[in-house]
Amino acid sequence: MGKLTYDHDLRVEFEDRLLLHLQQVISNKLRRDEPFLFTWRDEPSLGDGRTSVWIHAHVALTYKYYGSRRPSLNRNWLEALGYTANTPEGLHVVPEPADDALDRIEAE
Repeated sequence: MGKLTYDHDLRVEFEDRLLLHLQQVISNKLRRDEPFLFTWRDEPSLGDGRTSVWIHAHVALTYKYYGSRRPSLNRNWLEALGYTANTPEGLHVVPEPADDALDRIEAE
């Protein structure tokens, strides 16, 4: 499990593979100076609700990975997550679509 820290305060855990994909999508949006909404489901221990944050270039984001190996990226999942980030509802986690060897790209 990795951890995303938003604005030094809010910390949320995501599986390392998902977190790497989220980092790529978020970084791409911020590189283009495109703020957006990011929503995720809270853990049942937190009440099983949802949290939404407005992501923009002036808020600190930290990605902490606990796994020692860097996961490969699934191009189809990046596209699916990127698609949600461009909707009025904003970025939200969608299941990883099937991929094949041609759609996997190694993380830098």
